[in-house]
Amino acid sequence: MARVAFIEKTGGPQVIQWRDVKLPPPGKGEVWMRNTAVGLNYIDTYHRSGVYPIDLPSRLGSEAAGVVMAVGEGVDDFAPGDRVGTFSPSRGAYATERNVPANQLFKLPDTLDDRTAAAILLKGATAEFLVERCAKVQAGQTVLVHAAAGGVGHILVGWLKAIGATVIASVGSEDKAARTRKAGADHVILHKSEDIAARVREITDGKGVPVVFDGVGRATWDASLDSAAKRGLIVSYGNAGGVVDGVNIGVLARKGSLFVTRPTLFDYYVTSEERQAGIARLFAMLGNGAIMPEIGRTFPLEEAAAAHRAIEAGETSGSTILLP
Repeated sequence: MARVAFIEKTGGPQVIQWRDVKLPPPGKGEVWMRNTAVGLNYIDTYHRSGVYPIDLPSRLGSEAAGVVMAVGEGVDDFAPGDRVGTFSPSRGAYATERNVPANQLFKLPDTLDDRTAAAILLKGATAEFLVERCAKVQAGQTVLVHAAAGGVGHILVGWLKAIGATVIASVGSEDKAARTRKAGADHVILHKSEDIAARVREITDGKGVPVVFDGVGRATWDASLDSAAKRGLIVSYGNAGGVVDGVNIGVLARKGSLFVTRPTLFDYYVTSEERQAGIARLFAMLGNGAIMPEIGRTFPLEEAAAAHRAIEAGETSGSTILLP
């Protein structure tokens, strides 16, 4: 029997329920995967709370590492015993085991352990598309990263440094500042005691930055607008500090003819070719040491509700994983 998380309604972490489920044999094009580590991502809280509407009842979680137990008809790329990972758009990773479409799996390299894979796949793929295919950051550019000590932010810092960018990181504490500097940040702003935009202007001799990566949302929106250079790009990719709504596009003109995008991962990982190219680039960055996830906390799988409370309260740094 598999242990599987469900939600019947949206709400706080208390809506997460656990059930015993008897899995059927994997169907055509499916793989039976036993999870060994599950990734916690902020998007999981959006699905649970209703920020991102989903059909109910629903399973939770997108990211996991594990081992293939059996394959269904037509699956030729995987075999029992293969180590695999997924950050698929289909939810259900909060489980001890499940059947997964084979086209949503990747074989894990021998150099990548299961916990690291569960901590890096979705966040690393997010960093890949944000930096290289969305913002198209170039060497020599100066970039602002909000929430730079978080799961995606931490990887963004390392990725940006590896391609030759100068990184200004915004974090909430001295402890997070130290970890962010270690990840490669050139400048660190403590947003609770410093004016982000004023410091950015100071660092850039008044010019601002050509790219802002904002995974926070409403709480940093004004700072992002005031930190961007003329014709700069704000990449708003998360809502940890509230949803940005009621945007008056006239402000983009007043702030310097700015560009804004609100991208999502699976609009950049649509085709098999895009997925394979993105994950290959991620594994290359891991292999050369440019990035490495910082696993801040681990929780037993069935304490997912406690993990949700911790990440929403800002009590986590780096990546958090759930262990079956």
